[in-house]
Amino acid sequence: MHAQRAASAPPRAAASPVLVPALSRALTLLDRLVQRREPMSLARLASELELPKSSVHGLCNTLLRYGYLQRQDDGAFRIGPGVMPLADAFVSGTGITQEFNALWAEGAPDETVILSVLNGRDVVYIGARNGHRPLGLAFNVGMRLPAYLAATGKAMLAFHASAAVRERFAGAPLAPMNGRGPRSVGALLTELARTRERGHSIDDEGVRAGVYCIGAPVFDASGTPVAGLGVCIHKTALGNAATAAAHRDTVLRAARTLTQRLGGRVPAQD
Repeated sequence: MHAQRAASAPPRAAASPVLVPALSRALTLLDRLVQRREPMSLARLASELELPKSSVHGLCNTLLRYGYLQRQDDGAFRIGPGVMPLADAFVSGTGITQEFNALWAEGAPDETVILSVLNGRDVVYIGARNGHRPLGLAFNVGMRLPAYLAATGKAMLAFHASAAVRERFAGAPLAPMNGRGPRSVGALLTELARTRERGHSIDDEGVRAGVYCIGAPVFDASGTPVAGLGVCIHKTALGNAATAAAHRDTVLRAARTLTQRLGGRVPAQD
């Protein structure tokens, strides 16, 4: 009887992970500074995090001690250099970054090539080979840009479900950086549909004036985009249609190579 009751009993729900409140608050504070992309005062942090000033003061002092924050002369806080070893450790342990670097082991390409992953509403660059031709914009590992503007971000987002894209960008408007780019989620979804049909994305001066980028997704074994690879060209060097097509083919070929080296597959189009 006991065995029968045990067999028919419903399985227990998995226990929720135990979180450390102080650590959760500290990480939320860092994440808020990353989202805002600007220094924030103690009062503003306390207001936006809905925490007492005394608690935020203690969190900031601890993060300052370990180098994760820096304090400006006016008292505002910004992200500190202590986060960089974390980024370096992540990159060094990421196989796709190693494969990306191996593609250009014989020397830097003429144009700038970049590799990024999605992180919330942004892309974070985990690989960058700045080319011989200057862009006026240097891409560095750890750099963040809005995913809805960056070519690599749009290349990945194009292969996410529309509902997932809407959820990712809910709650805040899409703000252009250079006066260009989608200003609503609906406009972004329209652009992503065109990207999916082409198989590559385009950033035409959306991130920086004069910079044109072409992006392509890198897929894992399940056909999920795990990274975006891009090539960036100064528009004055873009040339004619044949030159643009050559750059497009370069980034598509490199993205396919990375996908293959990861054991990935390109998902079938509907």
